[in-house]
Amino acid sequence: MVQMILVNGLLLGGIFAILAIGFSLVFGVAKILSMFHTALYMVAAFLVFAAMNYFECQTWIIVVCAILISGILAMLCYVLFLDRIKQHTTAVMIVSLAIAIIFQEILLLKFGGHFRAIPAFVPGYTEIMGVRVLYQHFFSIGAALVTICGVWLLLYRSRMGIAIRAVSDDMEAAGLMGIDVGRVCLITMGISGVLAGIAGVVAAPLSPVFPLMWMQALLIVLAAVVLGGLGSIKGSIVGAFVLGFAETCVVFLIPQGAFLRGAVSLGLMIALLIIRPEGLFGVVFEEERL
Repeated sequence: MVQMILVNGLLLGGIFAILAIGFSLVFGVAKILSMFHTALYMVAAFLVFAAMNYFECQTWIIVVCAILISGILAMLCYVLFLDRIKQHTTAVMIVSLAIAIIFQEILLLKFGGHFRAIPAFVPGYTEIMGVRVLYQHFFSIGAALVTICGVWLLLYRSRMGIAIRAVSDDMEAAGLMGIDVGRVCLITMGISGVLAGIAGVVAAPLSPVFPLMWMQALLIVLAAVVLGGLGSIKGSIVGAFVLGFAETCVVFLIPQGAFLRGAVSLGLMIALLIIRPEGLFGVVFEEERL
């Protein structure tokens, strides 16, 4: 039991963390709430499903293409729809939700509302103290942790990361220092889409794929981001793993706990916000930074 809680907690936390980082990046840099973020996660999962069923390609090619397409879609949506209205928060939320629903309806039209399964990228399993653990679990956890470390290196050990953090701290000052703010926002949106694609690819072999999967993921991501402190990358990661382990414990320790997963996440968010409205890391909402 403990082994399964640990493995599944790390897995869920890793997936939530990748999604939450992408969401926080866009909010911190472009100052927009990208409500279609988890729809890209869903699109990546369906791209993997479609490619594995209709095309004969190597798995790594399918995975890379799905991730890149998610990044490209994110940038296209930003350029075509969000950039010109990004000063209007309510309009951005409505438009981005509309984009997510459009993706959902297209997938419903093409694939129907059925649950789909994707075979494991890494077949087989091993036993840990009498408990079977899939190799796919280890692969997905490793991919999630590598992605999180990669984002940290990008933000704190690269010129682009310096530019992203500068725009996040003060957009006007960054522009006066010669940083192309529009280009940084576009690249950040692309990075966010790539992260959503990675999360979709990591999650696809381990959970059902269906056209409404983005909604539950969006609730969890919002809960994780708010739990950690809106706009804080570190807080998003911590919040994601807290929710990942909380949901895993509910599933394994409470009868029919799978039906309470979303309620537990939202309940934790509400409870924390009542005690600490600025989130775990105490960043005042009006001054949130990466």
